[in-house]
Amino acid sequence: MSEYHPPLRRTPSAPFEVIRPRTITPLDTPDRRAADRAFPLTSEEITEHVHASLIEDEAFRDISTLATVISARHTRSTVVARGDGVVAGIALAVEAFRQLDTGISIRVEAEDGTHVSKGDVLLHLTGHARGMLSAERVALNYLQHLSGIATLTARFVAAVSGTSARILDTRKTTPGWRKLEKYAVRAGGGTNHRLDLRSGVLIKDNHLAAISGDITAAVTRARGLALPGTPIQVECDTIAQVTDAVTAGADWVLLDNMSIDMMRKAVAICAGHVTTEASGGVTLDTVRRIAETGVNRISVGALTHSAPALDLALDFEGL
Repeated sequence: MSEYHPPLRRTPSAPFEVIRPRTITPLDTPDRRAADRAFPLTSEEITEHVHASLIEDEAFRDISTLATVISARHTRSTVVARGDGVVAGIALAVEAFRQLDTGISIRVEAEDGTHVSKGDVLLHLTGHARGMLSAERVALNYLQHLSGIATLTARFVAAVSGTSARILDTRKTTPGWRKLEKYAVRAGGGTNHRLDLRSGVLIKDNHLAAISGDITAAVTRARGLALPGTPIQVECDTIAQVTDAVTAGADWVLLDNMSIDMMRKAVAICAGHVTTEASGGVTLDTVRRIAETGVNRISVGALTHSAPALDLALDFEGL
C-alpha cells in the first residue's frame, strides 16, 4: 500500500492548507518492485509525461465538461475491461486522474501484469465528476495502448510455452514512448532487446554492405570499440554468413527471414557457441514452428508497432 501526498492548495482563509492524503492501493507490491517489472519512469517523469499529455488534450480547459457538470458534483466510477487481456500503465492512468483532482480516492484492483477478463474492474474512483471526465481520455489512452502491447506479448509468450525460446521486442517503438512500450512488453512476459543504439552492437545488412560484406572485419572493429561485456550481434541472411559470424567470434546471430530448414541448420552451427535469434515477419501462426527449431530468442516488431489496444472503458455509477 502506498500513500499519495498531494501538493499544497491555496485557500482564501489561509496561505496554504495540506490536502488530506488519499490511500492508493496496492501500487507498491513486491512483484511490482521486481527487476523484470520495474516501472521505467521516476515519479517526477511520470508527472511530467502525464502533464504533457493532459496539456495536449486541453484537459484543464475542457469546455464540454465545464459547460455541463457543476463543479461540486462528486461521483464514483470504475475502469472496466471490455475484453480479455493483460494490464499495463496503471501508474500513468492514476496520475492522470490525480492531476485533475488532487483529492480523488482510487483503489487499484488490477496491477500491471495482471490478466483480466471481460467485465473485470481495474480501478475504482471516487471524486469530482469534472476531474474524472477531463482525465478520462488521457488515462484510457495510456492504459489501452500499453495493455494492448502487454496482451499481444502474452499471446506470443503462450504460443512458445514449453520451448527454450524467449520473445523479444525491437526498437520499432513510438517516439518518446520507448521505455513505456518496452515496459509493457515485460508486463506481458516478454524480454527486452537492446534499448537503444548504444546498448549493444547489432551489425546489420547495411553495415556489412558498407564494408563489402566482411563479417570478420566488422566483428573485430566492434570488439575493439565497444565496452567490455557488450554483446556483438550479426544479422545473417545465409548459412555462410552464420558460419562466418561464429568463426569471427560474434556473441549472437540474428537469423533474418530464414526458412524453418535454414534456421535448424543455423542453430546446429551455433549450438553451444553463439546465441541465436529469429526475426522477420514473425506471427502468432508461425512463432511456434520457429521456436521448435531450437532458437534462443524470437524478436517480434509487431509487439510495439502493431498491437491492437485493449478495450477498456470508464463507467460512471448510475449511468
